[in-house]
Amino acid sequence: MSTSSAQTIVLVTPVFFAMIAVEAYVGWRRNRNTYRLPDAMASIGLGMLSQLTGLLTGVLGITLYMLVYDHLAPWHLNPRSPWVWIGALIAYDFFYYWLHRMGHEVAILWAAHVIHHQSEEYNLSTALRQTSSGFLLGWAFYLPMALAGVPPLVFVVAGLIDLLYQYWVHTQQIGKLGWFDYWFCSPSNHRVHHAVNEVYLDKNYGGILIIFDRIFGTFQEELDEEPCVYGTRDALLSFNPIVANWQVYGRLFRKTWRARGLDRLRVWVKSAHWQPASWGALPQAHYDPFAKKLYRPAVPAGRVKLAVALFVLLLGATTWLLWNANVLSLWEQVAGLAVVAAGLSLVGWLCEAGSEKGEATAPVVVGA
Repeated sequence: MSTSSAQTIVLVTPVFFAMIAVEAYVGWRRNRNTYRLPDAMASIGLGMLSQLTGLLTGVLGITLYMLVYDHLAPWHLNPRSPWVWIGALIAYDFFYYWLHRMGHEVAILWAAHVIHHQSEEYNLSTALRQTSSGFLLGWAFYLPMALAGVPPLVFVVAGLIDLLYQYWVHTQQIGKLGWFDYWFCSPSNHRVHHAVNEVYLDKNYGGILIIFDRIFGTFQEELDEEPCVYGTRDALLSFNPIVANWQVYGRLFRKTWRARGLDRLRVWVKSAHWQPASWGALPQAHYDPFAKKLYRPAVPAGRVKLAVALFVLLLGATTWLLWNANVLSLWEQVAGLAVVAAGLSLVGWLCEAGSEKGEATAPVVVGA
């Protein structure tokens, strides 16, 4: 991530939090609350960690993009042309669709993307719940834009627009939007994407445009008779950001250790639940999303207050680090990331200590 991108995120953060406050207020007025404080802090904390990690790793993707653009692109498009900007945004969204889709179909990509799906709530804080390891392979999907001669600045801005657009669709307080739902990623369309119901599983990958899902056969409308249930089928059961980022990677490494020969590679490039034939068939148990239990540890109020206070301090520290990244050395950035990661892990621990309770989900039908 460039310094300017980090500062842009800092500048729009108050807007993010204002929208969260409005959404929470609307939910309270409608008696349709979609927030739990520990879950929201975990989601926002994962976003903080992702942004700080991006300071150290974002340069990888843009550097490779510029190398391809400078040395392999047969021409360079004119950044002064509005058609270049419009085409770049559509192209970025097209390649985002395929990155997003492969993020659900290929285990090593799912290991990074799963973080965004782990929350068992669906609200604007969920939008901030981002991976810290997407830099490993995500950049490869956008190299065709470099080959086509899309200037790096145009590419970066298109990516930022695509990212910021997707914030508002993470809400249960906005119903269906008629013709808009047909062409664009909307709250209704994206609720489907986050749901674990069988009919909704692995659908609606579009970032801005949903039309790519209609073209490639991955579109599913939100059904009034099938309320969305959120989270992942392999529930995280933790508010710790390190556990969240490591969960699927750890499982893949354990499977690789057990596998033999080419199966050690297949573990990473097949779906996340694939296993070698020699291990036997996976049990085909029926999955009932409405019997799903929410992760709700019973925690004393004092611990929650302490967690909130620490979280606010860490949010301030993250804001300072992002804004001043251009004057901080690499080691200062690494130290800042380590301190925030440790602090967020402590916040998670404070919200988990105590006896654990599970509660059956109570799906909400969002009005049309």
